[in-house]
Amino acid sequence: MPDFPHSNLSLLKQLVVDTGKEELLPRFRHTGFSYKQDGSVITQADLSVQTRLQQALLNLSPQIPLLSEEMTEQEQVSIVGDGKASFWCLDPLDGTRNFAFGIPFFCISLALIENGQPVIAIIYDPIRDECFTAGCGQGASLNGKPLRADDAPHEDLSHCTAIIDFKRLSDNLAARLACNPPYSSQRSFGSVALDWVWLAAGRGQIYLHGKQKLWDYAAGWLILAEAGGISSTLEGVSSFQAVLEPRSAVAASNTDLYQQWFEWLGAQAKE
Repeated sequence: MPDFPHSNLSLLKQLVVDTGKEELLPRFRHTGFSYKQDGSVITQADLSVQTRLQQALLNLSPQIPLLSEEMTEQEQVSIVGDGKASFWCLDPLDGTRNFAFGIPFFCISLALIENGQPVIAIIYDPIRDECFTAGCGQGASLNGKPLRADDAPHEDLSHCTAIIDFKRLSDNLAARLACNPPYSSQRSFGSVALDWVWLAAGRGQIYLHGKQKLWDYAAGWLILAEAGGISSTLEGVSSFQAVLEPRSAVAASNTDLYQQWFEWLGAQAKE
């Protein structure tokens, strides 16, 4: 028996949407920020969303702990454990730097992890009022409408729009992509969770990130997978693992493009 009824996806969706509208939108362009020890940005909005969702999820499922980006490392380790326990995985504000500097590209990302795998995923972009959802084996949706990553397939890598975070790639790979890219065009938006679901929505066809955290990608990974997209790490193993160590991600909207993209990346690593 699952620890949380998966039929309650619609209830969770409304909870996340309401939180985004009431905690993020009123603070956008009206809040200060500070820097954490690792140099990343934090705002009052991050903390307000975390507090509100933590309490709401505790009321809904008191037996399931919450893992959040804004917790201490010690708290995070105790919750994830060996990766087989059930826990909520929350990024209360993915794209905090965008939010802090007035760039309208950020979201709330929430996933339920059971037995080491995401089974429920919700990503809400309050600026566009877009809510991406997925349930394991139930498909993915955008505002309630079925979502397919390959509805408008691209057959050749050279025609693709790539979503790439250059900052966390090796210098050699980043230079090769900058000087001699195999794709047509490239974008980098500043929110890992939205990168995954924009790929699922066909707004890009291939994806690359060198080092993302569990709360960054857990929900997006499930949504892309349920939308028919393909992903792995740069080493070719599953891009999802319920661990705190950062992982790379290579993804595409369909199998053919993934194979072309992964092979190109592999060839660069051998040169």
